[in-house]
Amino acid sequence: MTTPLIRPELVTSPDGPFLAAAELTQRESRAVSSHAHARGQLMGALSGLVSVGVKRQQWVVPAIHAIWIPPHCEHSIRSHGPFSGWSVFIAEHRCDALPREPRSIRTTPLLRAAVRRAASWNGSLLDVQQTRVAEVILDELAASKAELLGLPSPEDARLVRITDALVCNLSDTRRLEQWAEWAGLSPRTLSRRFVAETGLSFAQWRSQARLLRALELVADGVSVTTIALELGYENVSAFIDMFRRATGTTPGRYAAAGGSSVD
Repeated sequence: MTTPLIRPELVTSPDGPFLAAAELTQRESRAVSSHAHARGQLMGALSGLVSVGVKRQQWVVPAIHAIWIPPHCEHSIRSHGPFSGWSVFIAEHRCDALPREPRSIRTTPLLRAAVRRAASWNGSLLDVQQTRVAEVILDELAASKAELLGLPSPEDARLVRITDALVCNLSDTRRLEQWAEWAGLSPRTLSRRFVAETGLSFAQWRSQARLLRALELVADGVSVTTIALELGYENVSAFIDMFRRATGTTPGRYAAAGGSSVD
């Protein structure tokens, strides 16, 4: 049984403080089945990586990032190996000025410091000083910019067949025309349906799937060479270039920032 991250009444009850926070560090993987609650949840990682399933999408939460889950939004959670992170639960009536849709954000030092302070509170009504800290958290979330760390799923059965095959083997380098023939539709239909159902082109979707898998492997401490081969890159340099364009840094530096180590 998964140990509750925070006292259940602080999540389910409209009473109590408008903001409650908790931190968690554990060596084993953590999995929480699909659920929803009236409070909005901002969940961040300090080290390791978490996958969150929301609205036909899979989101990843690598270190120094967080995902915002609005009130009543059904979601599931799974960590990949050892994990250290935090969650903030915000009363529904204080979420009106916050993003209406789930989003992944890069956390700021100010946000992380405020959350750490809030995680030390005992769950009682907030005093004046605590309220100021809580308001900082709300302000930082409201001002945050969305980061592309989600992977939307198509609905067309033919497209699902393709995406399922790709996720199982991201080293598969078949071109769009070859995938279309394999799935029994024209290249033009495949291209048009992919954009209509996911908002991404086929090439963009595959690149995003590779990036999210790379983040998981980096968090697990897998070597750069092994990751490049698993994801179908011709050489390590090509993989590092992709990773740098997507994240602004190299896999090694990204891992170091999250508390992992990559050879």
